[in-house]
Amino acid sequence: MFEKMLKDETGQDKLWSPNPVLGVFTVVFCMLSLGLSGCGGKSPNEVLPVQDEESVLNDQDNSNGENIVKAVNFDHELDGYEPLKKEYNFYFTYKTVHPWWDAVALGIEDAAKQYEDKGIIINYEYLAPNEVSARDQVRRLSEASRQDFDVIGVDVADVSIVTPVINELMEDGQKIMTFSSSDASREDGCNRIAYVGNTHNYEDGADLTEALCKKLGYRGKVAILVGTRGAPCHEERALGVQDVIARYPDMKIADIAYDEDNAEKAYEFTQEFLEKHEDLAGIVCCNMSNPVGAAKAVVEAGREDEIVIVGMDHDQEALRYLRDGIIYALGVQDCYSIGFDTIQVAVKIADGHLPGEDYPEKTEEITTIIYQNEAAKMLQEIYGEIE
Repeated sequence: MFEKMLKDETGQDKLWSPNPVLGVFTVVFCMLSLGLSGCGGKSPNEVLPVQDEESVLNDQDNSNGENIVKAVNFDHELDGYEPLKKEYNFYFTYKTVHPWWDAVALGIEDAAKQYEDKGIIINYEYLAPNEVSARDQVRRLSEASRQDFDVIGVDVADVSIVTPVINELMEDGQKIMTFSSSDASREDGCNRIAYVGNTHNYEDGADLTEALCKKLGYRGKVAILVGTRGAPCHEERALGVQDVIARYPDMKIADIAYDEDNAEKAYEFTQEFLEKHEDLAGIVCCNMSNPVGAAKAVVEAGREDEIVIVGMDHDQEALRYLRDGIIYALGVQDCYSIGFDTIQVAVKIADGHLPGEDYPEKTEEITTIIYQNEAAKMLQEIYGEIE
């Protein structure tokens, strides 16, 4: 049997077993196969007309839940590649223990099971700290390099801190890949072999912000909850947000805060936003935790009818807020495919293949924007929650 390890709350190693609630993710996380449209190439000084409510509603109604129905595709199978060995040892470390990465783990486990059915054993460790720390990530990578792993994978917490360590390990003969939501790319000076995950974080931030801007009629003050400082996915989404806001003369960024991917900190920052900016019109949330904190604060302040919230991913509370009209839109990433494809690429890297031979340098996964009319279906598919 393949083995998998992660850390429990005390920091001790333990065998990984999926959360029974999260087991329902196997129904949906290969569902999310529709891409996002681009931002339209509008010139920075172009003044757009105010969109009426009917136009905004039509944008949502046009899907008729198709983002859920069309994306149902739980047909993930290993590709035709024949591994060269009968047993592999992988090490994967990511930003922090969090339900988002539990969903990635489901894809990892299913791929490992399919290899096992072919007589190939995948041993892997899947480890993370309870709070994001690039220094802790460096420590984990260094410790892993002293063990006998075929491939080491990392979801980069901070490009500037982690990249030099990746490069050193590569020079020492380690095979390093990146995965999940945050790459340290060759453009960043990183020599990692390949990346599997979200390659369009900037576009995700931009597309969510376009949806928010249209809802607001391209007028109003917006706050941004970013996440972890230095984390590529969060920083890139925030840059996409800022670039879109800059296109519209009647829109302004009122505030920016880093909540460290923590819902409670996002809640506190949102309270501060609301106190400082009585005319705040919108909030853009760049990770999975902060839509929950933002929505909670807005509801407690009684301003849910005044403020438009958009954000990332599939948190159960966030989906409930979306269903209830508190959150306007969520960009949901295909976590399951990230995990599944990470294992396939790791096997090929372990066998000595380079990008361009049997796999690309960057394996792109999908993000899908969903709206209120799709939230109940998503809650049912992911969490078995029926109204």
